[in-house]
Amino acid sequence: MSGETVLVTGGAGYIGSHTCLRLAEAGFKPVVYDDLSNGHEQFVQWGPLERGDIRDGARLDEVFARHRPVAVIHFAALIEVGESVKAPGRFYDNNVGGAINLIEAARRGGANAFVFSSTCATYGDPVRVPMDEGHPQAPLNPYGRSKLMVEQALADYDRYVGFRSVCLRYFNAAGADFEGRIGERHEPETHAIPLALQASLGKRQGFKLFGTDYDTRDGTAVRDYIHVLDLADAHVLALKHLLAGGNSDVFNLGTGTGTTVKELIATIEQVTGRPFPVEPAPRREGDAPVLVAVNDKARDVLGWRPQYDLKAIVESAWTWHRAEEGALQGEPA
Repeated sequence: MSGETVLVTGGAGYIGSHTCLRLAEAGFKPVVYDDLSNGHEQFVQWGPLERGDIRDGARLDEVFARHRPVAVIHFAALIEVGESVKAPGRFYDNNVGGAINLIEAARRGGANAFVFSSTCATYGDPVRVPMDEGHPQAPLNPYGRSKLMVEQALADYDRYVGFRSVCLRYFNAAGADFEGRIGERHEPETHAIPLALQASLGKRQGFKLFGTDYDTRDGTAVRDYIHVLDLADAHVLALKHLLAGGNSDVFNLGTGTGTTVKELIATIEQVTGRPFPVEPAPRREGDAPVLVAVNDKARDVLGWRPQYDLKAIVESAWTWHRAEEGALQGEPA
């Protein structure tokens, strides 16, 4: 498999760029396909960048003909839950229509291995915790539903035309490359760890704590934080699984360990040495009390084991965000 080319859509984004790093370390040649609407050109460091929209079939055909990838890892999607409620048509057009267009281009281009970036948002409200892959899927918003639709389409492609895929359902991605080359940069930022670190840096007034009356050990919501490099490793293993002739499948990607928001805040303050204001706020609609993965299947089938704990996640993110702030202020790296 070493030296084979893999097309990575959305490879200039957060998880996509870290996966390109791990692909290169594993001996693959990642080719990034990204329109840079949410990605960053400076994150493309381990292979060429081909600019394009996943809905543009002719452009995809050009890229497949030029690079002859053996597989596709598909990250390119709109991800903002709130925006999906305001503009569901955009999400179905891009996330569903774009994915189908990409699958068809992959089939035309001879790439019969497809790794799909999915999400635990396909499950909706938990009916049991922790959540395994057989948990009912009842998404609460168009974002989650768009991801579920692609999962269902991929199941049909496997069943009826033999197009093989792995769907990876992420829990809470966090952290950054330990060497500080790439990290998490969203605009606007909505994820808890970057928001808290920005509060530590004085870039925000404080941190809003949404919900303090949940039926959890300290009243705050519980989430399963997984290091982005652990996620990236899982994509490489899923790719190898398919290239070795493995069956289509779905896997949860989480640590199996839940962290409350208060525990997260305490870890961040410990790592940074900078307490920051925390403002209790009402629960947000659609926020589940507990989201924690059962990850046994990924361990058993893919041989995947998360390497990094919460402290390592926060330390790597803190290194990245401090460097980002220094760059904005014109300080030496």
